[in-house]
Amino acid sequence: MPPKGHAKAVRRTIPGLSSLPRPVYGRTESLPNRALTRRHSHPWVQLSYAISGVLEIQTSAGRFIAPPQRAVWIPAGMAHRVFSSPHTEMRSLYLDCSVTTWAAERCQVLAVSDLLRELIRRFSELPVEYAEDGPDGRLAQVLLDQLAAAPQVDLMLPLPVDSRLRQIYRSLSLHPEQATTLGQWSQKLGISEKTLSRLFLSDTGLTFRAWRQRLRLLGALPDLERGERVTDVALGCGYESVSAFIAAFRQQFDATPGEFFR
Repeated sequence: MPPKGHAKAVRRTIPGLSSLPRPVYGRTESLPNRALTRRHSHPWVQLSYAISGVLEIQTSAGRFIAPPQRAVWIPAGMAHRVFSSPHTEMRSLYLDCSVTTWAAERCQVLAVSDLLRELIRRFSELPVEYAEDGPDGRLAQVLLDQLAAAPQVDLMLPLPVDSRLRQIYRSLSLHPEQATTLGQWSQKLGISEKTLSRLFLSDTGLTFRAWRQRLRLLGALPDLERGERVTDVALGCGYESVSAFIAAFRQQFDATPGEFFR
């Protein structure tokens, strides 16, 4: 999501909070255009979720993608940027560290069940200073219980650190359809193909082929969520046929594009 030919992103303003009004606090935002939030951090946990549209959270470790059935968990103190596709309905939960002692200290994508989705929707509509000892406070506790039980899913693209690999990353982010081979990249960068292959594996944990496939497929999610034709999306991210794209998509996400967004 940042690049790939869409209109320039609009800068999103970060909410000016110095402390949370309640240990669990919800916000609702409608983002009609592509939006970008500058790199920042805060002293509480954040859960970023989109009822519609696709969110991308970027940290130093990678890009974490959340279509409507997923949410991104951002630990307290972690620097991150937020991107959103056009027409995103965003719901943010801010959680005091005292109520998330069970949580992992790493950014991750969580699966959102039907129950968790409705809890997030409802909680985001509550008054800011809801009664903690009443029904709304009990709703917050159920929400926390469901978050603690939510399984992690692999919708993350690890970002390379090596400067030569970063060149490849920037180029493919802008033009995922390009078919430049690892051998051709090695010639451009002046290093052997074997060295470049080892660098990819050590930096990202993936082979170049697997990493590029993940970049393409994760980058295709906003277009698919908007309802663009699978044929157009497949060709736009470098697949020679729809069947090849669907096969790769199924291998990555264990579902066809139609099943994934159902």
